[in-house]
Amino acid sequence: MAALLGRLLQRGRPSAASGRPVGRREASLGTGPGVAVRVRFAPSPTGFLHLGGLRTALYNYIFAKKYQGSFILRLEDTDQTRFVPGAAENIEDMLEWAGIPPDESPRRGGPAGPYQQSQRLELYAQATEALLKTGAAYPCFCSPQRLELLKKEALRNHQIPRYDNRCRNMSQEQVAQKLAKDPKPAIRFRLEQAAPAFEDLVYGWNRHDVASVEGDPVIMKSDGFPTYHLACVVDDHHMGISHVLRGSEWLVSTAKHLLLYQALGWQPPHFAHLPLLLNRDGSKLSKRQGDIFLEHFAAEGFLPDSLLDIITNCGSGFAENQMGRTLPELITQFNLTQVTCHSALLDLEKLPEFNRLHLQRLVNNESQRRQLVEKLQALVEEAFGSQLQNRDVLNPIYVERILLLRQGHICRLQDLVSPGYSYLWTRPAVGRAQLDAISEKVDVIAKRVLGLLERSGMSLTQDMLSGELKKLSEGLEGTKYSNVMKLLRVALSGQQALSSMFKIQ
Repeated sequence: MAALLGRLLQRGRPSAASGRPVGRREASLGTGPGVAVRVRFAPSPTGFLHLGGLRTALYNYIFAKKYQGSFILRLEDTDQTRFVPGAAENIEDMLEWAGIPPDESPRRGGPAGPYQQSQRLELYAQATEALLKTGAAYPCFCSPQRLELLKKEALRNHQIPRYDNRCRNMSQEQVAQKLAKDPKPAIRFRLEQAAPAFEDLVYGWNRHDVASVEGDPVIMKSDGFPTYHLACVVDDHHMGISHVLRGSEWLVSTAKHLLLYQALGWQPPHFAHLPLLLNRDGSKLSKRQGDIFLEHFAAEGFLPDSLLDIITNCGSGFAENQMGRTLPELITQFNLTQVTCHSALLDLEKLPEFNRLHLQRLVNNESQRRQLVEKLQALVEEAFGSQLQNRDVLNPIYVERILLLRQGHICRLQDLVSPGYSYLWTRPAVGRAQLDAISEKVDVIAKRVLGLLERSGMSLTQDMLSGELKKLSEGLEGTKYSNVMKLLRVALSGQQALSSMFKIQ
Protein backbone atom coordinates (compact mmCIF):
# COMPACT_ATOMS: atom_id res chain seq x y z
CA MET A 1 0.00 0.00 0.00
CA ALA A 2 2.81 2.40 0.88
CA ALA A 3 4.51 1.74 -2.45
CA LEU A 4 1.23 2.32 -4.28
CA LEU A 5 0.62 5.64 -2.54
CA GLY A 6 4.17 6.66 -3.31
CA ARG A 7 3.53 6.12 -7.00
CA LEU A 8 0.11 7.73 -7.01
CA LEU A 9 1.08 10.81 -5.10
CA GLN A 10 4.56 12.32 -5.42
CA ARG A 11 4.87 15.43 -3.33
CA GLY A 12 7.84 17.70 -3.67
CA ARG A 13 9.36 20.65 -5.45
CA PRO A 14 8.58 21.54 -9.04
CA SER A 15 11.50 21.71 -11.42
CA ALA A 16 13.91 24.59 -10.92
CA ALA A 17 12.97 25.86 -14.36
CA SER A 18 9.44 26.65 -13.20
CA GLY A 19 10.71 29.43 -10.98
CA ARG A 20 7.61 29.20 -8.78
CA PRO A 21 7.90 29.54 -5.00
CA VAL A 22 7.86 26.39 -2.89
CA GLY A 23 5.82 26.01 0.29
CA ARG A 24 2.08 26.03 0.75
CA ARG A 25 2.06 28.86 3.25
CA GLU A 26 3.91 31.08 0.81
CA ALA A 27 1.51 30.35 -1.98
CA SER A 28 -0.93 32.97 -3.11
CA LEU A 29 -4.52 32.11 -2.29
CA GLY A 30 -5.61 33.75 -5.52
CA THR A 31 -7.90 36.15 -3.68
CA GLY A 32 -6.20 39.41 -4.58
CA PRO A 33 -7.86 42.65 -5.74
CA GLY A 34 -10.07 42.21 -8.77
CA VAL A 35 -10.49 38.45 -8.29
CA ALA A 36 -14.11 37.29 -8.27
CA VAL A 37 -14.07 34.43 -5.79
CA ARG A 38 -16.51 31.73 -6.85
CA VAL A 39 -16.63 28.35 -5.13
CA ARG A 40 -18.96 25.40 -5.47
CA PHE A 41 -20.31 22.55 -3.41
CA ALA A 42 -21.03 19.76 -5.86
CA PRO A 43 -22.59 16.69 -4.22
CA SER A 44 -24.23 13.79 -5.99
CA PRO A 45 -27.92 13.31 -5.11
CA THR A 46 -27.26 9.67 -4.24
CA GLY A 47 -28.21 10.25 -0.61
CA PHE A 48 -29.30 12.89 1.86
CA LEU A 49 -26.88 15.50 3.21
CA HIS A 50 -24.68 14.27 6.08
CA LEU A 51 -21.99 15.78 8.29
CA GLY A 52 -19.15 15.09 5.87
CA GLY A 53 -20.95 16.94 3.09
CA LEU A 54 -21.94 19.74 5.46
CA ARG A 55 -18.30 20.29 6.40
CA THR A 56 -17.21 20.57 2.75
CA ALA A 57 -20.10 22.95 2.05
CA LEU A 58 -19.30 25.02 5.14
CA TYR A 59 -15.61 25.50 4.26
CA ASN A 60 -16.64 26.61 0.77
CA TYR A 61 -19.26 28.97 2.20
CA ILE A 62 -17.02 30.66 4.77
CA PHE A 63 -14.17 30.99 2.24
CA ALA A 64 -16.53 32.67 -0.24
CA LYS A 65 -18.04 35.01 2.33
CA LYS A 66 -14.63 35.95 3.76
CA TYR A 67 -13.66 37.27 0.32
CA GLN A 68 -17.09 38.65 -0.66
CA GLY A 69 -17.49 35.85 -3.19
CA SER A 70 -20.26 33.53 -4.36
CA PHE A 71 -21.16 30.08 -3.04
CA ILE A 72 -22.70 27.81 -5.66
CA LEU A 73 -24.60 24.54 -5.27
CA ARG A 74 -24.21 22.24 -8.27
CA LEU A 75 -25.79 18.78 -8.34
CA GLU A 76 -23.69 16.13 -10.04
CA ASP A 77 -26.49 13.80 -11.08
CA THR A 78 -24.98 12.17 -14.16
CA ASP A 79 -25.01 8.70 -12.59
CA GLN A 80 -28.69 8.05 -13.07
CA THR A 81 -28.45 4.51 -11.70
CA ARG A 82 -27.64 5.77 -8.18
CA PHE A 83 -30.12 8.66 -8.09
CA VAL A 84 -32.15 8.80 -4.85
CA PRO A 85 -35.58 10.50 -5.10
CA GLY A 86 -35.81 13.52 -2.81
CA ALA A 87 -32.05 13.75 -2.26
CA ALA A 88 -31.59 16.87 -4.42
CA GLU A 89 -34.32 18.73 -2.54
CA ASN A 90 -32.96 17.53 0.81
CA ILE A 91 -29.46 18.82 0.10
CA GLU A 92 -30.67 22.34 -0.59
CA ASP A 93 -33.20 22.25 2.25
CA MET A 94 -30.51 21.25 4.73
CA LEU A 95 -28.04 23.91 3.53
CA GLU A 96 -30.74 26.51 4.15
CA TRP A 97 -31.55 24.99 7.56
CA ALA A 98 -27.86 25.12 8.47
CA GLY A 99 -27.74 28.83 7.66
CA ILE A 100 -25.39 28.49 4.68
CA PRO A 101 -27.73 28.88 1.68
CA PRO A 102 -26.16 28.94 -1.78
CA ASP A 103 -26.10 32.14 -3.82
CA GLU A 104 -26.76 30.13 -6.98
CA SER A 105 -28.42 26.71 -7.14
CA PRO A 106 -31.04 24.60 -8.93
CA ARG A 107 -33.73 26.19 -6.76
CA ARG A 108 -32.44 29.78 -6.75
CA GLY A 109 -31.14 29.88 -10.31
CA GLY A 110 -28.33 32.19 -11.36
CA PRO A 111 -26.25 33.44 -14.29
CA ALA A 112 -24.30 30.17 -14.78
CA GLY A 113 -27.21 27.73 -14.78
CA PRO A 114 -28.58 25.22 -15.13
CA TYR A 115 -27.09 23.84 -11.92
CA GLN A 116 -27.81 20.15 -12.48
CA GLN A 117 -25.35 18.25 -14.65
CA SER A 118 -28.10 16.19 -16.27
CA GLN A 119 -29.32 19.46 -17.81
CA ARG A 120 -25.87 20.43 -19.16
CA LEU A 121 -25.22 17.50 -21.50
CA GLU A 122 -24.70 19.73 -24.55
CA LEU A 123 -21.71 21.40 -22.91
CA TYR A 124 -20.06 18.03 -22.23
CA ALA A 125 -20.76 16.89 -25.81
CA GLN A 126 -19.09 20.04 -27.16
CA ALA A 127 -16.00 19.52 -24.99
CA THR A 128 -15.79 15.87 -26.00
CA GLU A 129 -16.03 16.80 -29.68
CA ALA A 130 -13.21 19.31 -29.25
CA LEU A 131 -11.00 16.66 -27.63
CA LEU A 132 -11.77 14.14 -30.38
CA LYS A 133 -10.82 16.68 -33.06
CA THR A 134 -7.40 17.33 -31.53
CA GLY A 135 -6.75 13.64 -30.90
CA ALA A 136 -6.77 14.12 -27.13
CA ALA A 137 -9.67 11.67 -26.91
CA TYR A 138 -10.71 8.56 -28.81
CA PRO A 139 -13.68 6.16 -29.05
CA CYS A 140 -13.51 2.91 -27.09
CA PHE A 141 -15.43 -0.11 -28.33
CA CYS A 142 -14.46 -2.54 -25.56
CA SER A 143 -17.44 -4.43 -24.21
CA PRO A 144 -18.32 -4.48 -20.50
CA GLN A 145 -17.47 -8.19 -20.54
CA ARG A 146 -13.92 -7.55 -21.79
CA LEU A 147 -13.37 -4.80 -19.22
CA GLU A 148 -14.60 -7.10 -16.47
CA LEU A 149 -12.16 -9.82 -17.61
CA LEU A 150 -9.29 -7.30 -17.50
CA LYS A 151 -10.25 -6.40 -13.95
CA LYS A 152 -10.47 -10.00 -12.78
CA GLU A 153 -7.14 -10.89 -14.41
CA ALA A 154 -5.40 -7.97 -12.70
CA LEU A 155 -6.83 -8.89 -9.31
CA ARG A 156 -5.85 -12.51 -9.79
CA ASN A 157 -2.26 -11.35 -10.40
CA HIS A 158 -2.42 -8.99 -7.40
CA GLN A 159 -2.23 -5.95 -9.66
CA ILE A 160 -4.18 -2.71 -9.75
CA PRO A 161 -6.97 -3.03 -12.35
CA ARG A 162 -6.38 -0.70 -15.28
CA TYR A 163 -7.54 -0.35 -18.85
CA ASP A 164 -4.92 -1.60 -21.32
CA ASN A 165 -5.57 1.25 -23.83
CA ARG A 166 -6.47 -1.28 -26.50
CA CYS A 167 -8.51 1.17 -28.58
CA ARG A 168 -6.04 4.05 -28.31
CA ASN A 169 -4.11 3.48 -31.55
CA MET A 170 -6.79 2.27 -33.91
CA SER A 171 -6.59 3.62 -37.45
CA GLN A 172 -9.36 5.78 -38.93
CA GLU A 173 -10.42 2.84 -41.04
CA GLN A 174 -10.71 0.57 -38.02
CA VAL A 175 -12.69 3.23 -36.14
CA ALA A 176 -15.07 3.61 -39.08
CA GLN A 177 -15.66 -0.13 -39.21
CA LYS A 178 -16.34 -0.27 -35.48
CA LEU A 179 -18.70 2.72 -35.63
CA ALA A 180 -20.77 0.97 -38.28
CA LYS A 181 -21.50 -1.78 -35.77
CA ASP A 182 -21.47 0.33 -32.57
CA PRO A 183 -22.46 3.96 -33.28
CA LYS A 184 -22.40 4.98 -29.59
CA PRO A 185 -19.03 4.04 -28.13
CA ALA A 186 -17.60 5.36 -24.89
CA ILE A 187 -15.00 8.13 -25.25
CA ARG A 188 -11.67 7.92 -23.43
CA PHE A 189 -9.17 10.68 -22.69
CA ARG A 190 -5.62 10.08 -23.84
CA LEU A 191 -3.38 10.45 -20.78
CA GLU A 192 0.03 11.98 -21.33
CA GLN A 193 3.15 10.86 -19.50
CA ALA A 194 4.11 14.34 -18.33
CA ALA A 195 1.39 15.23 -15.84
CA PRO A 196 1.98 18.75 -14.54
CA ALA A 197 2.96 19.44 -10.94
CA PHE A 198 0.48 21.63 -9.12
CA GLU A 199 0.43 23.51 -5.86
CA ASP A 200 -2.47 22.56 -3.67
CA LEU A 201 -3.39 25.25 -1.15
CA VAL A 202 -3.51 22.63 1.63
CA TYR A 203 -1.19 19.79 0.62
CA GLY A 204 1.51 21.82 -1.14
CA TRP A 205 3.25 20.72 -4.32
CA ASN A 206 1.99 17.48 -5.84
CA ARG A 207 2.76 15.45 -8.92
CA HIS A 208 0.76 12.41 -9.90
CA ASP A 209 2.19 10.43 -12.83
CA VAL A 210 -1.25 9.23 -13.74
CA ALA A 211 -0.33 7.57 -17.06
CA SER A 212 2.10 5.22 -15.35
CA VAL A 213 -0.48 3.71 -13.03
CA GLU A 214 -3.82 4.13 -14.80
CA GLY A 215 -5.30 3.39 -18.18
CA ASP A 216 -6.95 6.11 -20.25
CA PRO A 217 -10.14 7.10 -18.39
CA VAL A 218 -13.64 7.19 -19.83
CA ILE A 219 -14.86 10.78 -20.05
CA MET A 220 -18.11 10.17 -21.92
CA LYS A 221 -20.19 7.04 -21.44
CA SER A 222 -22.02 5.35 -24.28
CA ASP A 223 -25.34 6.65 -22.90
CA GLY A 224 -24.25 10.24 -23.57
CA PHE A 225 -23.61 11.10 -19.93
CA PRO A 226 -20.15 12.33 -18.88
CA THR A 227 -18.06 10.89 -16.07
CA TYR A 228 -17.07 13.01 -13.10
CA HIS A 229 -13.65 13.87 -14.51
CA LEU A 230 -14.97 15.61 -17.62
CA ALA A 231 -18.11 17.07 -16.09
CA CYS A 232 -16.39 18.80 -13.17
CA VAL A 233 -13.76 20.37 -15.46
CA VAL A 234 -16.33 21.61 -17.98
CA ASP A 235 -18.66 22.94 -15.28
CA ASP A 236 -15.96 24.63 -13.20
CA HIS A 237 -14.74 26.39 -16.36
CA HIS A 238 -18.15 27.56 -17.61
CA MET A 239 -19.28 28.58 -14.12
CA GLY A 240 -16.15 30.67 -13.56
CA ILE A 241 -15.10 28.73 -10.46
CA SER A 242 -11.99 30.37 -9.01
CA HIS A 243 -11.26 27.91 -6.18
CA VAL A 244 -12.10 24.23 -5.83
CA LEU A 245 -12.34 23.20 -2.16
CA ARG A 246 -13.14 19.50 -2.03
CA GLY A 247 -12.30 16.34 -0.10
CA SER A 248 -8.76 14.97 -0.14
CA GLU A 249 -10.00 11.77 -1.81
CA TRP A 250 -9.94 13.77 -5.07
CA LEU A 251 -6.32 14.87 -4.69
CA VAL A 252 -4.89 12.05 -6.84
CA SER A 253 -7.46 12.75 -9.58
CA THR A 254 -6.41 16.37 -9.93
CA ALA A 255 -3.61 15.48 -12.37
CA LYS A 256 -6.23 14.05 -14.76
CA HIS A 257 -8.28 17.20 -14.41
CA LEU A 258 -5.28 19.43 -15.08
CA LEU A 259 -4.48 17.42 -18.23
CA LEU A 260 -8.09 17.96 -19.36
CA TYR A 261 -7.80 21.71 -18.73
CA GLN A 262 -4.57 21.69 -20.73
CA ALA A 263 -6.08 19.75 -23.63
CA LEU A 264 -9.10 22.09 -23.76
CA GLY A 265 -6.94 25.21 -23.55
CA TRP A 266 -8.55 26.44 -20.32
CA GLN A 267 -7.04 28.02 -17.21
CA PRO A 268 -7.57 25.78 -14.17
CA PRO A 269 -8.84 27.12 -10.83
CA HIS A 270 -6.90 27.02 -7.57
CA PHE A 271 -7.24 23.71 -5.71
CA ALA A 272 -7.50 23.13 -1.97
CA HIS A 273 -8.14 19.57 -0.85
CA LEU A 274 -9.66 19.27 2.60
CA PRO A 275 -8.64 16.42 4.93
CA LEU A 276 -11.32 13.88 5.71
CA LEU A 277 -13.82 14.13 8.55
CA LEU A 278 -13.67 10.82 10.41
CA ASN A 279 -15.36 9.21 13.38
CA ARG A 280 -13.65 9.52 16.75
CA ASP A 281 -12.05 6.08 16.31
CA GLY A 282 -10.58 7.04 12.93
CA SER A 283 -13.13 5.11 10.85
CA LYS A 284 -14.83 6.75 7.89
CA LEU A 285 -18.20 8.43 8.18
CA SER A 286 -20.67 6.25 6.34
CA LYS A 287 -24.14 6.84 4.97
CA ARG A 288 -25.02 3.58 6.69
CA GLN A 289 -24.70 5.47 9.99
CA GLY A 290 -28.23 6.77 10.29
CA ASP A 291 -27.23 9.37 12.85
CA ILE A 292 -24.89 11.39 10.59
CA PHE A 293 -27.63 12.86 8.38
CA LEU A 294 -28.62 16.47 9.03
CA GLU A 295 -32.32 15.55 9.11
CA HIS A 296 -31.60 13.38 12.16
CA PHE A 297 -29.95 16.24 14.06
CA ALA A 298 -32.69 18.70 13.12
CA ALA A 299 -35.39 16.27 14.31
CA GLU A 300 -33.51 15.68 17.57
CA GLY A 301 -33.49 19.42 18.33
CA PHE A 302 -29.84 20.22 17.70
CA LEU A 303 -29.18 23.76 16.54
CA PRO A 304 -27.48 24.43 13.18
CA ASP A 305 -24.83 26.59 14.86
CA SER A 306 -23.82 23.73 17.16
CA LEU A 307 -23.19 21.46 14.15
CA LEU A 308 -21.19 24.13 12.32
CA ASP A 309 -19.23 24.71 15.52
CA ILE A 310 -18.35 21.08 16.25
CA ILE A 311 -17.30 20.15 12.68
CA THR A 312 -14.91 23.12 12.55
CA ASN A 313 -13.74 22.72 16.14
CA CYS A 314 -12.46 19.20 15.47
CA GLY A 315 -10.55 20.26 12.38
CA SER A 316 -8.25 23.09 11.40
CA GLY A 317 -8.28 26.41 9.58
CA PHE A 318 -8.49 28.60 12.68
CA ALA A 319 -5.80 30.14 14.87
CA GLU A 320 -7.47 28.92 18.07
CA ASN A 321 -9.52 25.87 18.93
CA GLN A 322 -12.55 27.13 20.85
CA MET A 323 -16.15 26.20 21.46
CA GLY A 324 -19.16 28.40 20.90
CA ARG A 325 -18.21 30.12 17.63
CA THR A 326 -21.05 31.53 15.57
CA LEU A 327 -21.13 31.58 11.77
CA PRO A 328 -20.01 35.24 11.50
CA GLU A 329 -17.09 34.40 13.80
CA LEU A 330 -16.20 31.36 11.67
CA ILE A 331 -16.11 33.57 8.57
CA THR A 332 -13.93 36.21 10.25
CA GLN A 333 -11.49 33.77 11.82
CA PHE A 334 -11.13 31.27 8.95
CA ASN A 335 -7.71 31.06 7.31
CA LEU A 336 -7.26 28.53 4.52
CA THR A 337 -3.48 28.49 4.99
CA GLN A 338 -4.03 27.11 8.50
CA VAL A 339 -5.90 24.02 7.27
CA THR A 340 -3.61 21.07 7.94
CA CYS A 341 -3.32 17.73 6.16
CA HIS A 342 -4.45 15.78 9.23
CA SER A 343 -7.89 14.19 9.23
CA ALA A 344 -10.44 15.68 11.63
CA LEU A 345 -11.79 13.30 14.29
CA LEU A 346 -15.41 14.01 15.15
CA ASP A 347 -16.61 13.17 18.66
CA LEU A 348 -20.40 13.39 18.54
CA GLU A 349 -20.64 12.67 22.27
CA LYS A 350 -19.59 16.30 22.74
CA LEU A 351 -22.42 17.65 20.57
CA PRO A 352 -24.89 18.12 23.48
CA GLU A 353 -22.38 20.41 25.21
CA PHE A 354 -21.89 22.43 22.01
CA ASN A 355 -25.66 22.68 21.69
CA ARG A 356 -26.01 23.78 25.33
CA LEU A 357 -23.68 26.73 24.69
CA HIS A 358 -25.50 27.85 21.57
CA LEU A 359 -28.94 27.37 23.14
CA GLN A 360 -27.90 29.50 26.10
CA ARG A 361 -26.70 32.22 23.72
CA LEU A 362 -30.09 32.23 21.98
CA VAL A 363 -31.97 32.39 25.29
CA ASN A 364 -29.97 35.49 26.23
CA ASN A 365 -30.94 37.23 22.99
CA GLU A 366 -34.38 38.81 23.38
CA SER A 367 -35.56 38.38 19.77
CA GLN A 368 -34.21 34.83 19.57
CA ARG A 369 -35.76 34.03 22.95
CA ARG A 370 -39.20 34.95 21.62
CA GLN A 371 -38.75 32.41 18.82
CA LEU A 372 -37.67 29.78 21.35
CA VAL A 373 -40.78 30.50 23.43
CA GLU A 374 -42.98 29.79 20.39
CA LYS A 375 -41.08 26.57 19.64
CA LEU A 376 -41.33 25.42 23.24
CA GLN A 377 -45.07 26.16 23.31
CA ALA A 378 -45.47 23.94 20.24
CA LEU A 379 -43.37 21.19 21.83
CA VAL A 380 -45.45 21.27 25.02
CA GLU A 381 -48.68 21.13 23.03
CA GLU A 382 -47.35 18.20 21.01
CA ALA A 383 -45.95 16.30 24.00
CA PHE A 384 -48.82 16.73 26.45
CA GLY A 385 -51.87 17.91 24.48
CA SER A 386 -55.02 16.82 26.31
CA GLN A 387 -53.01 16.09 29.47
CA LEU A 388 -52.71 19.83 30.14
CA GLN A 389 -55.05 20.42 33.07
CA ASN A 390 -54.23 24.12 33.07
CA ARG A 391 -53.49 25.76 29.74
CA ASP A 392 -52.02 28.76 31.53
CA VAL A 393 -48.71 26.87 31.32
CA LEU A 394 -48.66 27.89 27.65
CA ASN A 395 -48.68 31.56 28.59
CA PRO A 396 -45.61 33.17 26.91
CA ILE A 397 -44.56 34.85 30.15
CA TYR A 398 -44.51 31.53 32.00
CA VAL A 399 -42.72 29.70 29.16
CA GLU A 400 -40.12 32.47 28.93
CA ARG A 401 -39.52 32.23 32.68
CA ILE A 402 -38.90 28.49 32.33
CA LEU A 403 -36.33 29.14 29.60
CA LEU A 404 -34.53 31.75 31.68
CA LEU A 405 -34.47 29.51 34.76
CA ARG A 406 -33.22 26.41 32.97
CA GLN A 407 -30.73 28.00 30.55
CA GLY A 408 -27.33 26.42 30.95
CA HIS A 409 -28.92 23.29 32.44
CA ILE A 410 -30.52 21.90 29.29
CA CYS A 411 -28.80 20.90 26.05
CA ARG A 412 -31.86 20.93 23.79
CA LEU A 413 -35.24 22.62 23.87
CA GLN A 414 -36.79 19.13 23.76
CA ASP A 415 -35.26 18.39 27.17
CA LEU A 416 -37.92 20.63 28.73
CA VAL A 417 -40.71 18.27 27.62
CA SER A 418 -38.90 15.11 28.72
CA PRO A 419 -40.35 13.11 31.66
CA GLY A 420 -37.92 14.78 34.04
CA TYR A 421 -39.54 18.16 33.38
CA SER A 422 -43.16 17.07 32.95
CA TYR A 423 -44.07 18.63 36.31
CA LEU A 424 -43.62 22.06 34.68
CA TRP A 425 -46.63 21.44 32.46
CA THR A 426 -48.86 18.83 34.10
CA ARG A 427 -49.85 17.94 37.66
CA PRO A 428 -47.99 14.84 38.76
CA ALA A 429 -50.07 11.81 39.76
CA VAL A 430 -48.87 11.21 43.32
CA GLY A 431 -50.73 8.79 45.58
CA ARG A 432 -51.32 9.41 49.28
CA ALA A 433 -49.36 6.26 50.10
CA GLN A 434 -46.23 7.76 48.49
CA LEU A 435 -46.48 10.83 50.69
CA ASP A 436 -47.28 8.88 53.88
CA ALA A 437 -44.18 6.79 53.28
CA ILE A 438 -42.08 9.96 53.60
CA SER A 439 -43.76 11.49 56.67
CA GLU A 440 -46.66 10.75 58.95
CA LYS A 441 -47.39 14.48 59.22
CA VAL A 442 -48.34 15.10 55.58
CA ASP A 443 -51.49 17.09 56.39
CA VAL A 444 -49.79 19.26 59.01
CA ILE A 445 -46.83 20.04 56.77
CA ALA A 446 -49.11 20.84 53.81
CA LYS A 447 -51.27 23.14 55.91
CA ARG A 448 -48.27 25.07 57.27
CA VAL A 449 -46.61 25.39 53.84
CA LEU A 450 -49.84 26.77 52.35
CA GLY A 451 -50.12 29.20 55.23
CA LEU A 452 -46.55 30.31 54.62
CA LEU A 453 -47.22 30.96 50.94
CA GLU A 454 -50.51 32.77 51.61
CA ARG A 455 -49.03 35.19 54.08
CA SER A 456 -50.06 38.62 52.89
CA GLY A 457 -47.42 41.12 51.82
CA MET A 458 -44.66 38.54 51.84
CA SER A 459 -42.40 38.23 48.77
CA LEU A 460 -40.27 35.10 49.09
CA THR A 461 -36.82 34.72 47.61
CA GLN A 462 -35.11 31.34 47.40
CA ASP A 463 -33.06 32.05 50.53
CA MET A 464 -36.07 33.33 52.46
CA LEU A 465 -38.17 30.32 51.49
CA SER A 466 -35.39 27.96 52.52
CA GLY A 467 -35.14 29.67 55.89
CA GLU A 468 -38.89 29.58 56.46
CA LEU A 469 -39.07 25.88 55.62
CA LYS A 470 -36.25 25.14 58.06
CA LYS A 471 -38.18 26.98 60.78
CA LEU A 472 -41.28 25.00 59.83
CA SER A 473 -39.47 21.65 60.22
CA GLU A 474 -37.97 22.73 63.54
CA GLY A 475 -41.49 23.42 64.80
CA LEU A 476 -42.58 19.87 64.09
CA GLU A 477 -41.27 17.38 66.61
CA GLY A 478 -39.51 14.43 65.00
CA THR A 479 -39.60 15.96 61.53
CA LYS A 480 -36.33 16.57 59.70
CA TYR A 481 -35.82 19.41 57.22
CA SER A 482 -34.74 16.83 54.61
CA ASN A 483 -38.07 15.00 55.00
CA VAL A 484 -40.02 18.23 54.51
CA MET A 485 -38.06 18.94 51.33
CA LYS A 486 -38.51 15.39 50.04
CA LEU A 487 -42.24 15.54 50.72
CA LEU A 488 -42.61 18.82 48.83
CA ARG A 489 -40.44 17.54 45.99
CA VAL A 490 -42.54 14.42 45.46
CA ALA A 491 -45.85 16.25 45.90
CA LEU A 492 -45.00 18.99 43.41
CA SER A 493 -43.02 17.07 40.81
CA GLY A 494 -43.62 13.38 41.37
CA GLN A 495 -39.83 12.91 41.44
CA GLN A 496 -37.43 11.88 44.18
CA ALA A 497 -34.63 14.21 43.07
CA LEU A 498 -34.43 17.66 41.44
CA SER A 499 -31.55 20.07 40.91
CA SER A 500 -33.23 22.72 43.06
CA MET A 501 -36.46 22.39 44.99
CA PHE A 502 -36.88 26.18 45.13
CA LYS A 503 -37.05 26.61 41.35
CA ILE A 504 -40.17 24.47 40.92
CA GLN A 505 -42.82 26.76 39.43
